[in-house]
Amino acid sequence: MIGFYDYTVILTYMGLFSSIFGITQVLDGHGKIALVCLAFSGLCDMFDGKVARSKRNRTDDEKLFGIQIDSLCDLICFGILPIAIGYSHGIRGPLGFIILAYYGVCGLIRLAYFNVLETNKLLVENDGSNCYHGLPITSIAIILPVIYIFKFVVTQKVFTLILAVAMLVVGTMFIVDFSIKKPGKRGNIAMILCGVLAIAYIVVFSRCL
Repeated sequence: MIGFYDYTVILTYMGLFSSIFGITQVLDGHGKIALVCLAFSGLCDMFDGKVARSKRNRTDDEKLFGIQIDSLCDLICFGILPIAIGYSHGIRGPLGFIILAYYGVCGLIRLAYFNVLETNKLLVENDGSNCYHGLPITSIAIILPVIYIFKFVVTQKVFTLILAVAMLVVGTMFIVDFSIKKPGKRGNIAMILCGVLAIAYIVVFSRCL
């Protein structure tokens, strides 16, 4: 069998499975479940790198395989799934297609550039910097649930406009070169809490309607 099979890729694949399930839920009209899947994929991505680095005897081929697998899964989890969610909530027509396609292309460019940087770091035996270049594509796992809260306080037309503008802006921030310090333990906890609270609000509030 081709590829590498060990515990270092388990979380990455779990995130992928979650997002694929989320896409099927979008097709079935269950947008809230899709958001939960997106958030769960983001949680898996937050820790898959730490799990991978815990294996100290990884070969260069295993590391390169991990870089490629991570980005390929990210394209589905944080590229395709958000596009499907956006389309299901009214981002349609010629302009809507351009916005969704633009978001997808920006995400793809960012992930390809990330692969180049990570490969170069591996070749020079550099552990990497403590900053991101541009907005990480995984940030949509928190941004989208937070934006979804507006669905309960504005009209559908206004919500669609907010969502479309957000995807346009977030996509642009994927490819704009600015530095963001990588979050530490407290930052990760804060992001997890933010995502959990947003999802909890969406679930609870939607049941009250």
